[in-house]
Amino acid sequence: MRLIPAIDIIDGKCVRLSKGDYNTKKIYNEDPVEVAKEFEAHGIQNLHLVDLDGAKSKHIVNHNVLESIASKTSLKIDFGGGLKTDEDLHIAFESGAHQITGGSIAVKDSDVFLGWLENYGPNKIILGADAQDEKVAVSGWQEESDQELVPFIQFYQKKGIKYVICTDIGKDGMLGGPSFELYKKIISKTMKHETVVSGSGVEDKEVIGINLIASGGISTFDELPKLAKMGCEGTIIGKAIYENRISLKQLEAYILQNG
Repeated sequence: MRLIPAIDIIDGKCVRLSKGDYNTKKIYNEDPVEVAKEFEAHGIQNLHLVDLDGAKSKHIVNHNVLESIASKTSLKIDFGGGLKTDEDLHIAFESGAHQITGGSIAVKDSDVFLGWLENYGPNKIILGADAQDEKVAVSGWQEESDQELVPFIQFYQKKGIKYVICTDIGKDGMLGGPSFELYKKIISKTMKHETVVSGSGVEDKEVIGINLIASGGISTFDELPKLAKMGCEGTIIGKAIYENRISLKQLEAYILQNG
């Protein structure tokens, strides 16, 4: 399971929110590049970078931060927040994003999102499926849609999506533990069994599912192996790092142990 620290950006600074509420903003570092370099120094290879200004403004804002981190580290960055147009996507990839996450756009304009999936391929486009009480939330979590979470994911799985980040908003930034039951449900509902026939005519069942990236509520190191055992492909860790609940040395040891 990939360990993916998060950096959320407001006004070019590294911040964290609670339950997506901008009024709970807490600044942890004035220099996101410094934070990213520290992650890299501890063996981290992936980064989840969120443009909170962009999410609020509905267009990319902090692409200069993305460009700085991408040019000064070798981290594979997945970038999200405010990506609404083809031009936003172009800027994100030109600025060094390895992948992008689209959430609100997948709810409000599926044609645009599916166009991105077709043009860039399923290894570059992540579906952001953020939910409150299993209803998909949009616009930086300021709005709740009428879309049910699991059918929403299943729809895009049929369209070719391979990577899904799911955040339980009620858990995010609260350090109360992740939504194990929700992730179990998503994994079980998106698992497909396909029969594969070899050259010798031997049939075998191949299990195919989405790459689910758990996000929200991580509070202790012990939760990480549980998520891995459940089948999560990755997990995003935010406030637990910044509040010293989980140390970078622990993450480094996990990465070394699990290859």
